[in-house]
Amino acid sequence: MALGQAVDKIQALTADLRVPGTLDGSFQGTAQAFQASLSSTPLLVAAAILVVYIVLGVLYESYIHPITILSALPSAGVGALLALKILHYDLSVIAMIGIILLIGIVKKNAIMMIDFALQAERIQGKSPREAIHQACVLRFRPIMMTTFAALFGGLPIALGQGAGSELRRPLGIAIVGGLLVSQWLTLYTTPIIYLYLERFGRWVGRPYRPSRIADALAGGDGSVLARERQGAE
Repeated sequence: MALGQAVDKIQALTADLRVPGTLDGSFQGTAQAFQASLSSTPLLVAAAILVVYIVLGVLYESYIHPITILSALPSAGVGALLALKILHYDLSVIAMIGIILLIGIVKKNAIMMIDFALQAERIQGKSPREAIHQACVLRFRPIMMTTFAALFGGLPIALGQGAGSELRRPLGIAIVGGLLVSQWLTLYTTPIIYLYLERFGRWVGRPYRPSRIADALAGGDGSVLARERQGAE
């Protein structure tokens, strides 16, 4: 029996005994370390998401686009939990490690699309709809290749046999389940969230940035006029 199941059964048995309030019980050893790790895991996940948001915000110089990229994480978490539930595995510490790994693996799909769309907007001067459409078309194959590479890399852990495989298997199941669900959802949801957040950014008064091509043309015309004036003088 897994340690998480044993802890749950002991807690249920303690409740059924109806012990007096003066009697206090606690776990020791491995079970105590297991409970301590479960209690701190949500804080670790929140800290990881916060660090990712800060790094992406510095990279894209925006408060909005990191939210678009992080929007892929809920679908990955749901996929990991569903896979564990279907295969009758508990949310153990190893499974939580797999969910934390998904934070770094899943968001690369959105990064590929958002980064390309922002470059198309800032350099080529395209509208948000045209930019994200071109990003979805041109980045579809790299997204599928990297996702399947990570997926096939996690399959040996999820399907592995032998000594210690029951400990590692929840890690692979969480990764494979999260990738399968998030892959199909984020291909459709990320462009929609990107467009809505772009509209929200324009609504709150974000300054408009002309394309670099327009800046270069404006600078070139200005330099030509300056040289003509100098020649006339």
